[in-house]
Parts: sequence; C-alpha cells; structure tokens
Amino acid sequence: MFDLERWQEIFDTIRKNKLRTFLTGLSVASGIFILVILLGFGQGMQNGIAKEFEQDAATSVWVWPGVTTIGYKGMNPGRPIQFRNENYDMAGVLFEDQIENKSPRLFVRDVFVNYGSESLAYNVQGVSDQFQFIENEFMTLGRFLNQQDVDAKAKVAIISNKINREVFSELESPIGEFLDLSGIPFKIVGVYGDIGGEREEDRIYIPVSTAQQVFNGADHLNNLSYTLPPVEDFETAVAQSIKFKNELKSYLQKAHTVAPEDTSAIQVYNPMEEAKRFYALMGGIKFFFWFVGVCTIIAGIVGVSNIMLIVVKERTREIGIRKALGAKPWSIVGMILHEAIFITAIAGFTGLILSMGLLEIVGPHVEVDYVLNPSVNFNVALTTVFVLIFAGAIAGFFPAWRAAKIHVIEALRDE
Repeated sequence: MFDLERWQEIFDTIRKNKLRTFLTGLSVASGIFILVILLGFGQGMQNGIAKEFEQDAATSVWVWPGVTTIGYKGMNPGRPIQFRNENYDMAGVLFEDQIENKSPRLFVRDVFVNYGSESLAYNVQGVSDQFQFIENEFMTLGRFLNQQDVDAKAKVAIISNKINREVFSELESPIGEFLDLSGIPFKIVGVYGDIGGEREEDRIYIPVSTAQQVFNGADHLNNLSYTLPPVEDFETAVAQSIKFKNELKSYLQKAHTVAPEDTSAIQVYNPMEEAKRFYALMGGIKFFFWFVGVCTIIAGIVGVSNIMLIVVKERTREIGIRKALGAKPWSIVGMILHEAIFITAIAGFTGLILSMGLLEIVGPHVEVDYVLNPSVNFNVALTTVFVLIFAGAIAGFFPAWRAAKIHVIEALRDE
C-alpha cells in the first residue's frame, strides 16, 4: 500500500541534505555508468576480434616460406625456401585424415590486366577449387573454380563483387566476358564476395595449374592453406590445429633441410591459436573492467551508508519521539531503509539509462580495429542495478539498526 506520509518524509530528508544526497547519488550513478560503459567496450572488443577471425575459415591454417637464419646439415643461413607442388601433394597425402579443404596459392607477378582498352590494377592469384572455403568466400554470380579447371589448366577467371562494380557496372552480368592477362584471354565464369569486405576483393583468381604454366611459375608455390574438420568445442579445435601445425611444419622443415629451431624459414599462421590468446586476454580485460566498475559502485555504497548515519544523527530526537509514541523498532528500521533504497534506486537507474542510451546512440557507429559496436546485455545491466539496490539496502540497514536501538530518553535529550 502506498504510504504518502512516509514518502513525504523521505523527500523532506533529501531536501534537507540535498548536497550530500546529490554527491552520494552522483557517486552511485557514476559507478553504474562506468561499469556499463566498460562492459560495453569489452563486448565491442570481443565483437571486433570475432570479426577479424571471421574473415577466413575458423579452422584454417596458412603456411608460407621464409629465409633460413640458422645453418643446418651443411646448408648456410640466409637461404630462401621455395615451396613446390611436391610439398603440397605430399602434405595432402601425409595429413589426409586431418584436412577438410586444401589449396596451394601462387601470386602471379608482373601481369598486366586489361578489359578492352581499360587497364586494371588488380592482383592475380592461382588457387585450387577449394580455396573458396578456406577464404570464407561466397558466390554471387556464376561459379568458383572446379577441379576440372585445375586439371585442364583452363583459362578461366573469378572476379570479385568490387571488380564487378568498378569495371562491369554497365553490363547486366560479367559472366562470359574476357579479361586480358598479359595478352592472354581469360573467360570470367564467376563473381565472389568475401566475408572480410572489400579489402579482400582486389583479387582475380585463376587455376593454379594455369598460373604456373602460362606465367612461367614452373612448379613453384607461394603459400599452402588448409582447413581442418570442425569439432565440438573450442579447446578441442585449438588442440587439433596446434597438432596439425606442428606436424606440417616438421614435415616441411625436413623436406627443405631446415633446423627445427629455425622459426623464420617455415612460418605457419594458425588463427585458432591466435584466437585462444586473444580470448584469454579478453577474459583478463573484462575482469579488470568488472573490478574497476565494482570498486566505483562500492565507493557509492559506502557513501550511502555514510549519509544514512548522518540522517540518523540529525533525526535522533524525531526517532525518540516516534519510539515514545509507540513506534516499533522495525518501523524505525523501515523508515531509514526506505531512504537508502530510494537514493540507490534513483541513482542506479539514472546511471543505467544514461549509459545504455550512450551505447545505443554511439555504439553502432564505432568500428575501429578490434572494436566493433560496443554494447551490453540489458539483462546483465539491469541485474547489476538490482544488486546495487540490494547492496544499498544492506548499507542502510546498519545505520537503521543503530537508530532502532536508541533509547528514548537519550534521543529526547539530543540537541
């Protein structure tokens, strides 16, 4: 039942102590505000990291050659490593049970790309039919390369959505058109899009076998890429990828006479391993954010307790009169608790509304490296406010209990 007289008393008390109440409320509101903003920023970092790893297949492993830095078995340091078809083929046989998709990659250098009389500035890469799944690419028109293209060394090309917009905007479809690659016509058979966005769409793909034969690539390869079969949980996926990475690297080191401790000659990028490091770091950052926010809230709760002590001291005589008139101890406790809960609730919800509003307005427009759309789960934030109100009630209970234990005579003598 709504007690108008009780709430009028609360407002009167707040008005008398308006500066102290304002500062205490500001402390509590800022605690919730800071906590929600920090949690939102933490979620934004997690979103940004997740997006970075979404650009390629989650279980992908990439290998590229470097230069030896350690002499080994009579071989001098400073020796460049060159991957060849036999390395790709042998790895496919040795690790067949561990591989879901695989593709070599050859970067075609010094190739001139033209469409009609227009010169185009895009890079050309030779890949296999499975590269689409490794790079997380999707087809918007036509098809990707297939095994028949690779076996037949077909002169076909796959372009990106970006290239389609920039070069073929006047055509209904670029499928069937021809690109001139250093004087050799390649038929466009597909248009792809990349999860990573336009920065990954400056590439023209052709069969790796065609790239090696037509552009004097011999049997050289610049990169080996793989995806591993999906597994049930993240930790298993990480363990699987680390095992494959180590075994593949060991094979390539033996094949190219590289010292096992030489980290520069054969370089392997394992996104799952990197993701584990990032997520572990994110866990630490989130814990720090919670710690800072909770400490700020505790400071506000201490302020609530202090102001309730002041209220009790200032209302000692009034409390004595109430007790003389027959007020029960729990009614005195309830009177003080009402004020503590009121201050905490108003301040807490103010901080929540301001912080959620700021994240709602600004969050969708935040998109920088490793930070994307900072946001916070509303249920988590709301639960935090209710926990704060409960803590405020506990903070107000001790001054309230002290008030309830005041002797009537001592209270009436208070000046």
